[in-house]
Amino acid sequence: MDVTQYHSHYADSSLHIYSLYPFLQKATTSRIILQQRFSANDELVSVNKRMAGKAVDKPPTSAFDFEIVEGVSDHLRTVVASSGQSSPWIDPATIKLRQRIGRGVFGDVWLATRHQTTADYDEYHEVAVKMLHPMKEDNINLVLDHLANLFTQCQGLQHVCWLQGLSVINGKLCIVMKFYEGSIGDKMARAKGGKMSLQDVIRYGTDLARGIMELHSKEILILNLKPHNFLLDENDHAILGDIGIPYLLLGVPLLTSDMSRRLGTPNYMAPEQWQPEVRGPISFETDSWGFGCSIVEMLTGSQPWSGKSVDEIHKAVVQKQEKPHFPGGLPPAVENVIIGCFEYDFRNRPLMGDIFQAFLSSPEAAYGDGGWRELGSLLNLDKLSGSGYSKWLVLKDQLQIRDTVRSRKPPNSCKPENMEVPEGTIVGVERDTERNGFVLVRVHGIHDPLRVHGSTLERVTFGLAAGDWVRLEEDRKKHSSVGILHSIYRNGSVAVAFIGLETFWKGNCSELQMAEAFCARQFVRLKPDTFSPRFEWPRKRGGDWATGRVCQVLPNGCLVVNFPGMLVFGDENSSFLADPAEVEIVSFNSSAGIVKKYKHLEDFHWAVRPLLVALGLFTAMKLGLFVGKRVGGSKLKKGSNLVIPIEGQKGEVQTAGNAAWLPPKVANIIFREGASVTTTSR
Repeated sequence: MDVTQYHSHYADSSLHIYSLYPFLQKATTSRIILQQRFSANDELVSVNKRMAGKAVDKPPTSAFDFEIVEGVSDHLRTVVASSGQSSPWIDPATIKLRQRIGRGVFGDVWLATRHQTTADYDEYHEVAVKMLHPMKEDNINLVLDHLANLFTQCQGLQHVCWLQGLSVINGKLCIVMKFYEGSIGDKMARAKGGKMSLQDVIRYGTDLARGIMELHSKEILILNLKPHNFLLDENDHAILGDIGIPYLLLGVPLLTSDMSRRLGTPNYMAPEQWQPEVRGPISFETDSWGFGCSIVEMLTGSQPWSGKSVDEIHKAVVQKQEKPHFPGGLPPAVENVIIGCFEYDFRNRPLMGDIFQAFLSSPEAAYGDGGWRELGSLLNLDKLSGSGYSKWLVLKDQLQIRDTVRSRKPPNSCKPENMEVPEGTIVGVERDTERNGFVLVRVHGIHDPLRVHGSTLERVTFGLAAGDWVRLEEDRKKHSSVGILHSIYRNGSVAVAFIGLETFWKGNCSELQMAEAFCARQFVRLKPDTFSPRFEWPRKRGGDWATGRVCQVLPNGCLVVNFPGMLVFGDENSSFLADPAEVEIVSFNSSAGIVKKYKHLEDFHWAVRPLLVALGLFTAMKLGLFVGKRVGGSKLKKGSNLVIPIEGQKGEVQTAGNAAWLPPKVANIIFREGASVTTTSR
């Protein structure tokens, strides 16, 4: 689908400043002086008269600079904020706030009236004003640059709300946009049961997927998809009302503490959104999760994780890796793509293009009865060819002739196993409906090309393939130096996920080196030269760092480690996180000496030590009893052989083995029934 591109309104002639307009907006402790400059070619042109209250054509853009001057008139302090981007600045005196119509974690939405004056007439029309929460003055310049760039990129998009300009009202940054009469959330509130018909869900879902694709084509993530942010225009088409405010504020500390740990609305947040620098990074597929949650709510009338607190949602989504329940009996293409939206690892989720095609290919659903069955839980997305990879992951890279390829490694595997194609070159491609069909691969040493399905192959470029563990040549303090390669283009540009970064690190493959791979079930411990690890790490009783077993590898290489050698009681934390750059692999073979091998055995489970102690005690007891029997039997036999008959002696004669001086009880213990007496007679 072609995405409308934004074209600048500037003419080719040189620009010159012909006027300077100061605007003053008073606040409680500060005043804002806005200095706006326009070029001659950006002068407002006359337009046909409209009735008051109607929307007008989109005004031309202009560059702007402004200063925020804080303090009273006698003690002013200037904070310069400017933008080199092309963006219209709206005089706050022309905006009159009427009433608040929405409130969210990122700001409030107001219904307002905008006054525009031309040489011929005055015009008033309704607008929606997104007023962002207060932020530190040091970050205002950064946010303004983001806003200006966002405004420029959103111009001309057909399924995204129309942005009219930017302003500062009451000391807060504001985004002025077209006012839409309603939203999908409002329509659901009026519907029976709070849910929509299947035909409306398919139709609106197609519109929304198209709008999300438009923003993704501009490298803009939305991160706040939900029915109340889906607006409806005059033709009953769904329009995206949120243009990526969470992404715009990424890394910008706000004055509200609630936003310091969230990057969206909790009920619609993907697992990586909760801690993108630890469990991320966020990506295009992050919006796929939010889209899936929105579709589930539209179908069921119930918000995902309804009735749960923020902490409970976090535990369910991030720790327990639970997925929202949704109706079954949907069109197969739609059902498969929604199931894929809830994959825990975002690499296994579909891109928005796949979602759009699934909804677009299901028009017959609009004429169905709209009925479906309720599923108790989600089914797992089918894996292609038993490879363990999702359908959506293998379709993200389209193989071409002359690509170097190799067989895919099994998931959670560090080393290739039974590679049919160790490395080869594609010499032929057979396309089918699944985009990646069979390909012909020429392998060195084999005369005829091999016919292999494309889903079992991965492209190798400059010696690297998606999923490889890599290390930056230069260590960075902000983030880990070891991460996972997520994509590599044929020109060598790469996108890598590192712990400590909320988004992908982008650069060139020449800056990377191959790193040691980690996978589940490996034992790891901190390196000897690691004294202050990035994450908390337990110690043994003696003070040494404990050894744990990897149970999961996150998309950025972060290791989730359990410590089976440590007994956990109650609510104690049983798993920890680890930076792959700070740990080393431990195995029985690599442990030198019997002591270290024994210590490694103890790492397998906390019961190993008590079991071995119990086994040792049991063995010692058995050995003691065995030795005792042998010694007792030997003495008994020896005593029997020492019976000396004495002729002419009458009465009882004691054996040499039963000393007369021993007490009776001791004699009973040693000889088991007292002394053995043998009498002889003549």
